Amino acid sequence: MAATSEDAYVDHPLLSPAFIEQRRYQLSLASAAMGEHTLVCLPTGLGKTTVSLLVTAERLHERGGTSLMLAPTKPLVQQHADFYREALSIPDDDIVVFTGEVRPDDRAALWADARVVIATPQVVENDLIGNRISLDRVTHLTFDECHRATGDYSYVYIAERYLADAADPLVTGMSASPGGDKEAIVQVCENLGLSNVEVMTDEDSDVADYTHDTEVEWNRIQLPDQVLDIRDALNAVITDRLEKLKEMGVTNATSPDLSQKQLNGMRADLQRLINAGKSEGYQGMSIHAEVMKLRRAVELVETQSVESVRRYFERQRNAARSSGASKASQRLVSEPKVREAMRLAESYDGIHPKFSQTRILLAETLGIGGGERVIVFTESRDTAEALVDFLAESFHVRKFVGQSDTDGSDGMTQTEQQETLDEFRAGEFEVLVSTSVAEEGLDVPEVDLVLFFEPVPTAIRSIQRKGRTGRQAEGRVVVLLAEDTRDEAFFWISRRREREMAEELRDLKGVADELERELGETTLEEFEAAGGENGEHTTPDAPSDADSGPAAAAGGSARDSSLTEFAATTAETDGTDATDDTDSVEAADSDGDDTEAESDDDPEGTVATADSTDDPDVVEVVVDQRELDSTIARDLSTREGLRTRLETLAVGDYVCSDRVVVERKTVSDFLDTLTGGDRSLFGQARDMSRHYPRPVVVIEGDGLYEERNIHPGAIRGAIASLAVDFGVSVLHTRDETDTTELLATLASREQTERDRTVSVHGEKSAKTLDEQQEYVVGAIADVGPVTAQSLLASLGSVEAVMTATEEELQEVRGVGTKTAQRIREVVGSDYAYSEDGDSDGDGDGGKGDDEDEE
Repeated sequence: MAATSEDAYVDHPLLSPAFIEQRRYQLSLASAAMGEHTLVCLPTGLGKTTVSLLVTAERLHERGGTSLMLAPTKPLVQQHADFYREALSIPDDDIVVFTGEVRPDDRAALWADARVVIATPQVVENDLIGNRISLDRVTHLTFDECHRATGDYSYVYIAERYLADAADPLVTGMSASPGGDKEAIVQVCENLGLSNVEVMTDEDSDVADYTHDTEVEWNRIQLPDQVLDIRDALNAVITDRLEKLKEMGVTNATSPDLSQKQLNGMRADLQRLINAGKSEGYQGMSIHAEVMKLRRAVELVETQSVESVRRYFERQRNAARSSGASKASQRLVSEPKVREAMRLAESYDGIHPKFSQTRILLAETLGIGGGERVIVFTESRDTAEALVDFLAESFHVRKFVGQSDTDGSDGMTQTEQQETLDEFRAGEFEVLVSTSVAEEGLDVPEVDLVLFFEPVPTAIRSIQRKGRTGRQAEGRVVVLLAEDTRDEAFFWISRRREREMAEELRDLKGVADELERELGETTLEEFEAAGGENGEHTTPDAPSDADSGPAAAAGGSARDSSLTEFAATTAETDGTDATDDTDSVEAADSDGDDTEAESDDDPEGTVATADSTDDPDVVEVVVDQRELDSTIARDLSTREGLRTRLETLAVGDYVCSDRVVVERKTVSDFLDTLTGGDRSLFGQARDMSRHYPRPVVVIEGDGLYEERNIHPGAIRGAIASLAVDFGVSVLHTRDETDTTELLATLASREQTERDRTVSVHGEKSAKTLDEQQEYVVGAIADVGPVTAQSLLASLGSVEAVMTATEEELQEVRGVGTKTAQRIREVVGSDYAYSEDGDSDGDGDGGKGDDEDEE
């Protein structure tokens, strides 16, 4: 494109001069997004981030306050921050980054003075639950890759809090591919409170000026007989295992080509057998785990490389040798046909045809074609590393993988990732071999070829990958497809889903008004159902319905007049966009690196809280940070008149007053503590009783007496001991929702009716000598804390208990024949731990029958 003139850039008080190019479609989208909560759908590489930036600049200029932008991963957060610091004419220090690497108390201090906060959603969720920050002054909230806003993802909670707490809210959702069907898109909009949908596709004239055709070639490859022999040996074992599952009645299919949906159905049926107390359920679950491992090996040998399956087998062998190995792992590596497949993989010395074809395509592009850069995407980190080694003989090549470490492979730090991309842009190497961590919105430079080592069965990821080429010139996309393998199935799935998504986006454009009415009505109904006492969430100077929305934008309302003027008057000009977009990413890296989960750990156990005036009408619940895996703390934080605070509690999970502490146990957790788990329930009860006058244990869930093969009497005995020996109230709840209601009631009753305050105190106490002696004796099966005390009181020492005869043991109050026999069996039996890790001789590595899952 030709260079643009000075007047072809957006002129705004908060934007850097001559930085943001005037693009009609971006200005039009920004004008619409200024009027109401808007979903912006725009193809990858065309500047969704610029649209959000324009709205942010205008809101900060007109309304002040703070702008918050959320992105799924730390690399994207940093990338957006770099772009905003370049594009906005405000001090860099006013634009701050929130990730799990920033301490909670530092985030609270930074929040108070920031004008723009760019963050991962997990830390913002934690800060809201912990009452460290408030969204009341946030005047613009952007959800990058907003199609994630489903289920329990943090976006959903943050949107709910923002729309409830902010004085003058405005939400912008951004995605190149918001969902596979209309229902999915509607769900995302409802979860984020979006009432307006703005869709632009490559077919729109304004957009078409900035896109180029991307040729997609499907390169079919025939696998050699040696590779097919490995696959066939593995498939024979899969068929055998499916026959066994068929005998159990959980499947009728025995073909190794069965779908993942069918496998999921089998697992659900097996879980029902387990829940019903049927022992074959555990056996079947172990066989199911074996099938899953075998299918992964088949997928690797069919669609990746022999080297990747070779590495996979090596990990399976190591896993089978480790202590605590599952029966599934042990059977897998001892199965004759699997061993045959391993031998075939080890002896294969040919080049996988996908590797050969990759080298040919790179030579054509970089050599004959005179290209400069190529990206190769693969689903497997093993394949990525093998490709780097293979291609390095002919090209300057580097890998790009996620941050987590996997067996035999180190991840890349955020700094290493950024340095690699910078060097790729600078032309320091010509081939980037990447797992799916880079496939979507990271600002990967323009390339001459995007090569898919295998088809991508998900429309969102496939569309995003294609966005890496064709931005400034015609690009080329090649997909390698191994014939008569799962590649073929993925090919057809990908084609169908992309076609469906394109049709849905076109349909959405045609029914935008109808969809917006539906979303508007739903949002209003949900708000009214919530019983908002203050009615509207806007301040008195917020716009009414009459001056909001696209119509108002077109007419030029006072607050968005500058953007509307740009959209209406911008001449069509050619030029290079200085931002070139920093579209964000759905970085679910299938090589083992999932979304960058944000840690909120505070090693010193101190947590900063947001400054606020103490309100006697507000009830507070202190939550242990380790409880954030459940939805309880999040749900409590949305309650009217209830405030949550996060701390690393030494005693209990929830503190409801200076005298009430609650330890929450799911049914599984509770039963684990009775069968030799890592945590001592009675130790926790002792600590709670020492520091709080009214300790409570909540047992959450159904099936307390049915879930495990534990005698009901032992369960009742444990509950009785908690109540009688430790003075702990034991309460039962159905689920997390029921637990939330109970905690809210406890806190309200204590702090409102009893006028008590919240006080966190106590620490896990070091065990006294007596307690350590009781712990050692009580650890023997069938011996609880009360019986341990009796044994020690009667016999005098741990040594005396361990050396006593059965007759002497039975003379102690509370010790019967079975208990005495069990003590002598445990104390007097030889330790039979074998070199293969099986301590009980049944070949399962010493695991019980109820632990034989993958």
